[in-house]
Amino acid sequence: MLTIRQRLSYLFGSTKGLILVAVAMIGLETALFGMLSGPMAELGVRDWIVRSLGMQLLPAEREGRIIILYHTIAMGVIAIETYIITALLKMKTFLRTAVRTLITVGYLVAMISGMGFAYWGHNWALHGLYIAGLTLIFFAGVLLCIALWPWDRAYFVTTKAYAHTRNGVDLERVAFFTTALTTVISALFGAVPGAYFGNGFRVFLAENIIRLPEKTGFQYAVIGHLHIMLALIAIMLTLIIGRWLDFKGILHKIAMPLFILGTLVLNLGVWGVVTPLEPIAHMIIYVGATPAMLGALMLVIYGWDELIREGSQGFVKPNAIQKLRALLHDPLRFGPLWQMVFMNFTVSGVGIFVAVRLDEIFRQWPAREERLILTGHWHVLSGIIATIILLYYGDMIGLKGLVRRLYGWGVIVFSDLAFAAVTVYELKRLVVSESAQQSLVNTVLLLTDIGLGTVLVILALILVWRLLDLFRRQGRWAEEAQQSDPALEVKA
Repeated sequence: MLTIRQRLSYLFGSTKGLILVAVAMIGLETALFGMLSGPMAELGVRDWIVRSLGMQLLPAEREGRIIILYHTIAMGVIAIETYIITALLKMKTFLRTAVRTLITVGYLVAMISGMGFAYWGHNWALHGLYIAGLTLIFFAGVLLCIALWPWDRAYFVTTKAYAHTRNGVDLERVAFFTTALTTVISALFGAVPGAYFGNGFRVFLAENIIRLPEKTGFQYAVIGHLHIMLALIAIMLTLIIGRWLDFKGILHKIAMPLFILGTLVLNLGVWGVVTPLEPIAHMIIYVGATPAMLGALMLVIYGWDELIREGSQGFVKPNAIQKLRALLHDPLRFGPLWQMVFMNFTVSGVGIFVAVRLDEIFRQWPAREERLILTGHWHVLSGIIATIILLYYGDMIGLKGLVRRLYGWGVIVFSDLAFAAVTVYELKRLVVSESAQQSLVNTVLLLTDIGLGTVLVILALILVWRLLDLFRRQGRWAEEAQQSDPALEVKA
């Protein structure tokens, strides 16, 4: 009994344990419900899964199932980011414990109850628990904002290497606070339309209504909600990576105000879609996205420069090849920054190109093609966020040597293979006609399956290793359970 209690204490009382549980839950959900996808249906896997598990999948309810699936995965990701934030940043012990407890109970209840309601009949008690779980997560977000309040003198900057105001207010903490606060507010942006389900509001997927000439305020709110929440998750993750890499110096002092400004303007643009500002809301969003992306660029420059410096210390005057080797030596530290760069080719660049040439090119295509672009766009960004978290987690659990390199490069190479293939699939009509597309479609879909499948296998191997470790009396879990959070080991 004592050993079980110790393991539960590790899983639900330590940062690494909490993240392990969340990663495992998301991985299991992704693997299981990924079996219901189109490619799996063609192989007969979907029907076998549905029959074996007794799922009830009515075609008319597909949109509702997908929305609950996306929300439960997103809640797990937000929980992971929250665990990391509460570990990296100083805050009062009570608030740290309260935030972690609420968000853990919240995402687990929402995930289990929500998926039970969506895929195994409609037990409305489960739906009530799903809503209750989301409510707990929202309340955890409110408490996190209180915990991150940056104008408390206990959290003022004590060294000049980090961005701060003249009075010593930590601008990095302000950026964390701003992102957390706007995330809580933007959650309401989706909750309000959701409250009207069955009372004049029907479920829909945003990509299915993109060409409707007239949209309701609720529809605009949902579209804005899904865009801003994904963007805020990405911004928060960027801040986490910066904290992890000890981002500082002149680039840090430039980047933090950019993140704060970008986050605020981006949110104002999204919130404006349900106001008379709707005609110019996209322009406001672009204005907000630009400084946020520039802030990320500052982080990439700093991080890569540090990797090159550390890896080439043995050379008096390293040449280009030696610098490149130093940069690529550690995939777990190089990877998150590379994924931010790669995102510009598969997400940001594609989005800007489509927006600029929307009427001239893309609105001339069948609606299905534009829908593919939108769906791929959101999924690739979500996937990149997931891979950055996996790379961060690999470093957190102390992977070393060959295993570290295989894990890191495996996640980077195969995920990027899939994301690049999806991008080609989105834009295929630019280079091939519908009548001649099949060979290209077959190739890119195969590459996508290989890439994503390999990443899932890598994740499965890590999870199996961690599961087996839990059965060891003095496994890695026991060591991690004794480790303290790094909040006191980095800048205040």
